Amino acid sequence: MPAKTITRAQIGIDAPDVTVEAHVSNGLPQIVIVGLPETAVKESKDRVRAAISNSGFRIPGRKVTVNLAPADLPKQGGRYDLAIALAILGATDQVSPEALLTVETLGELALDGSLRTVKGVLPAAIACVRGKHKMIVPDSNGVEAAIAGRDHIYIADNLLEVSAFLNGGRCLRHPDSPVASLSRDAISIADIRGQHLAKHALIVAAAGSHNLLYIGPPGTGKTMLASRLGTLLPPLRLHESLEVASIQSVSKYGFDVAEWGKRKFRNPHHTASAVALVGGGNPPKPGEISLAHHGVLFLDELPEFSRGVLEVLREPVESGKIIISRAHHQVSYPAQFQLVAAMNPCPCGYHGDKSNRCNCGIDQVERYRGKISGPLLDRIDLHVEVPPLPLGALSDPVLKGDYQEHESARKRIEAARCAMLERAGKLNAHLSGREVERDCKLDKDDQTMLDEAMHALGLSARGYYKVLKVARTLADLSGSKQIERNHLTEALGFRKLDRKQASI
Repeated sequence: MPAKTITRAQIGIDAPDVTVEAHVSNGLPQIVIVGLPETAVKESKDRVRAAISNSGFRIPGRKVTVNLAPADLPKQGGRYDLAIALAILGATDQVSPEALLTVETLGELALDGSLRTVKGVLPAAIACVRGKHKMIVPDSNGVEAAIAGRDHIYIADNLLEVSAFLNGGRCLRHPDSPVASLSRDAISIADIRGQHLAKHALIVAAAGSHNLLYIGPPGTGKTMLASRLGTLLPPLRLHESLEVASIQSVSKYGFDVAEWGKRKFRNPHHTASAVALVGGGNPPKPGEISLAHHGVLFLDELPEFSRGVLEVLREPVESGKIIISRAHHQVSYPAQFQLVAAMNPCPCGYHGDKSNRCNCGIDQVERYRGKISGPLLDRIDLHVEVPPLPLGALSDPVLKGDYQEHESARKRIEAARCAMLERAGKLNAHLSGREVERDCKLDKDDQTMLDEAMHALGLSARGYYKVLKVARTLADLSGSKQIERNHLTEALGFRKLDRKQASI
């Protein structure tokens, strides 16, 4: 009878179970693997043969057929090596066939039988624990897998240890549990001199999860401001940390235990391709927008990005996910990131500066700003100018902040977020149109003013709702139950680039 064991595939951040069956029959000595294996899986027969021999087991002198079911599910990588070896040992009664069905296994085999690290262990461990099963993984993947549930995970160094465990001859140990860093952030908004409006906009963006665009000449603090956004956000909840860690696990970078529980700040260069930004390849890997899930995606020098690259952001900014389609299957990655961008006012960067250094003509400025399409700009809630600091500002002790300023801002943001979650179960930036009409009601005079502003500024329907969402966030930050006139006018003031006639 064929011996069976269970392992798991990797499709995005999903980990469907795969049954590995091994059958020994008459024929020339060989190992044949079927079930839609790609090249690395086909090559596992040579690794498995050497690992079995070097671990002191006998290699079947007949034909061995290994089936990876379901047959229509693509299988990639060396993650199936351990399961294939155990199925063969079970089919030849060198390992208990009944014990093989009690655990799931994952790991690549070296020629000497030792277990090597594989990527994408965390999603497999999460699925395994959810099914109340046990899983054996390489020692080097232990801490990563332990995130899903330490008591369900066993670690081993080699094939011999796993076989002895399944035969009841020894016990395997559980891995250590990862510990989230609770250290205080090394950077804070107190590091930024002046720029009170820009810091206020950063607090509004952090509270409501709004997208933000800074416009200003070089050296005014745009990048510094953007890098502080993550430090203002509350710690990730457990399910959010698991999602972020799962994406990291299946990415080309792999899981980093030092980053467990932290919000990511991704800052791709403006030469990045569309695939680098949204993900792709074969098999599809997550891009920058997914690596920034529940974190911040910062695009510096926004107009310098290729227009085609920026346009691919339009759908995931709204939907919070990206679907990558290939000929045989689709992969969906979460991408609920907060977009922060920065740009200069003109090609040279000094348009409007009092020093009169700018030599850009009106046509040049219009072309430069026109590199950002209207649909993308429409999806950015806050457009904020970051002007040059006045003379002597850097040495002015009055403008020097302290960490208490940062902590005060965090408490305000946390209180506002609690109010949003209690009212709607989500942050203001994620409200649907119907939820905006329910939670962002205006009195008659304010509604009239907003309608007139919508015409004067050329706001789209999306821009109209974004103004209401920002106004709702401003009200939550001030502790107000209703949106008041000052909240509405301030929210409209953050839509500078929506004007029909831009001030060039």
